[in-house]
Amino acid sequence: MTAVADHQPAIFTEPEERADLRAQVRALAGRYGREWFAAKARAGEKTTELWQDMGRHGYLGVNLPEEYGGGGGGIGDLAAVCEELAAQGCPLLLMVVSPAICGSTIARFGTEEQKKRWLPGLANGTTTMAFAITEPDAGTNSHAISTTARRDGDEWVINGRKIYISGLDEADAVLIVARTEDARSGKLKPCLFIVPVDAPGFEFTPIEMEIVSPERQFTVFIDDVRLPADALIGDEDAGLIQLFAGLNPERIMAAAFATGLARYALDRAVAYAKERAVFGAPIGAHQAIAHPLAESHIEIEMARLMTQKAAALYDAGDDFGAGEAANMAKYAAGEACCKAADRAVQTHGGNGVTSEYGVGGLLVASRVTRIAPVSREMILNFISTHSLGLPKSY
Repeated sequence: MTAVADHQPAIFTEPEERADLRAQVRALAGRYGREWFAAKARAGEKTTELWQDMGRHGYLGVNLPEEYGGGGGGIGDLAAVCEELAAQGCPLLLMVVSPAICGSTIARFGTEEQKKRWLPGLANGTTTMAFAITEPDAGTNSHAISTTARRDGDEWVINGRKIYISGLDEADAVLIVARTEDARSGKLKPCLFIVPVDAPGFEFTPIEMEIVSPERQFTVFIDDVRLPADALIGDEDAGLIQLFAGLNPERIMAAAFATGLARYALDRAVAYAKERAVFGAPIGAHQAIAHPLAESHIEIEMARLMTQKAAALYDAGDDFGAGEAANMAKYAAGEACCKAADRAVQTHGGNGVTSEYGVGGLLVASRVTRIAPVSREMILNFISTHSLGLPKSY
């Protein structure tokens, strides 16, 4: 029998290379900072300067293959980049979409020509791609997607409508989820198409949002958009396998986005609790302040660990295991983010709702992490059915 001591111990730390990557991103994002980011968002301007700087340093494409200009890493590396940006108060939502969803899908299922055409630009930030799956009448029920694609000779013709599509005004193209027109079973048979945003018949209008963000949301109208045969990504009949190649990274990145925001909120709260003195002592000396912040630290670290697990499973090729873990990570991160933002405002008291201290705006931003890209309720449905084996409720 082999002694336990002879086994290689498990080390629950990230590789040195990823730790270095985090430090480099922190330093770069710190040169911009929350005040710069928030000022851009409030003015209705873009954070293109930061995006391009990230691209020049190779951080946007760390997950993409080296032969196409990427860093040759995994989704865990890209999630680390996303988290550190958010932790410095500069969350870039399009990182979740362009290099993560679109880049991962093209790298895994695209043709050689598609990889050469799109991946280098996605990696260095000179090309941005949006992702469109949500529809007005489908919502979280992806099986009800009604956007259709039909063959017409050597072309595809797409019709449909999408909603809450991020960053179309900054994108060169959009990866659209459609279904073949002859799919009569009622089950989702997704096909993925790359559509240039200037294609005839493709139009989009902005949605006015309460959240202050440099990335805008859009409703998309797709009327007889004609595409060449090579606009199709992968196999027309590959179904959910190809779709989840993008949705698992989406959830992992959303979790990283949320934990980064949560870290930023907690850091601001801790700093204020140390410097703000009432009744002769810093308010952080009082358990009514200290304990909620300690709880947030615990919740954030647990969410980060689950996010790292989900990324490791995805990078190892375990799509089902990654799907379960990614949903758990996204749920945990959203809850931690909302609580951290709320506690940051409460710690600041009246100052928490002033523009000067800059934490009040985190309330709306954090609340979105419970909703998008998949709601906490749908995650609970997934876990109760697929993890616990309970009867499906819908």
